[in-house]
Amino acid sequence: MRVPAFLSHRRRGDASLARRLLLLQALVVVVVVLTMTAVAYLEARQAVRQAAAEETTAIVASLADSPLVRSAVTGPDPTAVLQPYVEEVRADTGTSFITVLAPDRTRFTHPDPTQIGKPFIGTIGPALEGETFTETYTGTLGPSVRATGPVVDDDGDVVAVVSAGVTVEAIGEDLAAAVPGILGTAAATLAVGALGSAALSRRLRRQTHGLSPAQLARMVDYHHAVLHAVREGLLLVDDEQRVQLVNDEARRLLGLTDDPTGRHVGELGLPPQLTAALGQQRTAVDEVHVTGTRVLVVNQAPPRPEGRSAGAVVTLRDHTELQALTGELDSVRSFAESLRAQAHEAANRLHTTVSLVELGRTQEAIDFATAQLASAQQLTDRVVDAVGDPVLAALLLGKAATAHERGVLLEVDPGTAVGETGIPGGDLVTIVGNLLDNAIDAALAGDPPREVQFAAEVDGERLEIRVEDTGPGVREEDLPRVFERGWSTKETTAAPTGLGRGLGLALVAQAVARHGGTLTVRPGPGALFTVTLPVGVPAVPR
Repeated sequence: MRVPAFLSHRRRGDASLARRLLLLQALVVVVVVLTMTAVAYLEARQAVRQAAAEETTAIVASLADSPLVRSAVTGPDPTAVLQPYVEEVRADTGTSFITVLAPDRTRFTHPDPTQIGKPFIGTIGPALEGETFTETYTGTLGPSVRATGPVVDDDGDVVAVVSAGVTVEAIGEDLAAAVPGILGTAAATLAVGALGSAALSRRLRRQTHGLSPAQLARMVDYHHAVLHAVREGLLLVDDEQRVQLVNDEARRLLGLTDDPTGRHVGELGLPPQLTAALGQQRTAVDEVHVTGTRVLVVNQAPPRPEGRSAGAVVTLRDHTELQALTGELDSVRSFAESLRAQAHEAANRLHTTVSLVELGRTQEAIDFATAQLASAQQLTDRVVDAVGDPVLAALLLGKAATAHERGVLLEVDPGTAVGETGIPGGDLVTIVGNLLDNAIDAALAGDPPREVQFAAEVDGERLEIRVEDTGPGVREEDLPRVFERGWSTKETTAAPTGLGRGLGLALVAQAVARHGGTLTVRPGPGALFTVTLPVGVPAVPR
């Protein structure tokens, strides 16, 4: 993705998000590794000291229980017996010193023979009371971790004390031997952390296209501004048919009261055809779909970044008002065409009348002229007297002339009586105009006589409109689909508006639903469409 020009400017020190994250991760990894190394070193030191304490305690306990030691400490020359034995044990165990001493601290043994016979330096009080204990103490060999315990005779009296220890220097050597392993583990951990951070940074840089946090923030701000400002509905659906983004206009056009983000398109309550179109995620150009209250033009394109499926980008445009205006325009055009045809026919009748007068057939001329005028005036008077709404009256006259041109007789039921209903003229044109157009087309597909019957009357607070034709009618099995977008009994050819067949009855159903009315159709030969609308009730806003 190419970075937009308004985001390409980068201030000094304005590093990319990936680089900042890499530095932060590197710092965290170093701190963690150093902390872990320090903890490991301290634990290793404690473990070495603990091992030394346990080892010396075991040596003291073993010597205190030795019969040789017990008999030697009460013998005439304890040093002669114990010194070679204790030194051998010390060499075998690797301890720094083992000292056997009398209760008065006089040493019987020592690694340094010059110290034999001198007082022992250290604590022996707990040992004289029969307890074995450990401590860290500085003696003749320096600081050491030592264990001290009593040698008890058969009567339970303390006859000597044994002390064994490991110097701190020797412990440090053992600890130093463990340091390379600790440092090696730290280095391996640091290397793994660095490689992981680099890989994550590379992936993040690729996904964020090298943008800095400030640039990403600006992009998000512009993103939200565009979504809220654009006057075209925008819907993003992922490859699992779940809504990932929807702007305000799309929510308004689809009648969504809450945020549908994360929901499946089948859960939005949209018409089946629109739901299927969104679910198929195919390319669509200016497809017309009818919802409960709107006519929407849908464009859909399934983007494939880097060759993978990424759902679909859907745009929605509201053509409700345009379709209503188109219907009114069609009615006006139809009325204008009928007036042109009537003018042409009137000219023919005038020539005929003049010719009859010139031939001296005055009475025949009068009868011919008045008969045609009476027929046209009769229809006009009936419509004007029965229909108080001027838009509906003009529509009926225009459709009657159009039907007459096409060889269909459009009759207005004598019982028709419609005054001011409060229903917008555009909706009446949509309902009545589409019903009459379909009825005329159906009558032409039937056998003579080809007729269309229109009736309308106000019963209490409801307006009932009936349109019946002599065509082949609607089959029983087609009833559930009659008012769906795309259903038609006519050949699939482009309509004048470019929106295709099968839209008229869907628009009728939409307008009726908007006013809270009902729409029914009688199956079988000669279809009868009945519309019932409440009078004086405002329609649902589009």
